[in-house]
Amino acid sequence: QVQLVESGGGLVQAGGSLRLSCAASGRTLSNYAMGWFRQTPGKEREFVAGVNWRRGVTDYADSWKGRFTISRANTLNTEYLQMNSLKPEDTAVYYCAAKYVTDSDTVYRQTREYDYWGQGTQVTVSS
Repeated sequence: QVQLVESGGGLVQAGGSLRLSCAASGRTLSNYAMGWFRQTPGKEREFVAGVNWRRGVTDYADSWKGRFTISRANTLNTEYLQMNSLKPEDTAVYYCAAKYVTDSDTVYRQTREYDYWGQGTQVTVSS
């Protein structure tokens, strides 16, 4: 069982930055594929960015490529989503998710692939 705790959301002006954190309880993320998703009212959760920490392979949805970056703390149990050049349309609840992987280097874009989810953190970008 993995518990994911997110933090770092908040209110920011357009053009600003935020860094979201996703902390995994009691274990490192070395054998996990991780995903960041967002959800707005009335819409399905959508893929933003992901990583497979077995090989450090990353993948970003086009809307966020070049503006968002995934990284990991030296302790290996916390992952970050650095969000730069934020736009009002980035406003959403952001979730991190984890999937234990044994021999895959895939970055998963579908919500159904993930076994564990954080509680979500609200990001609001004002114009």
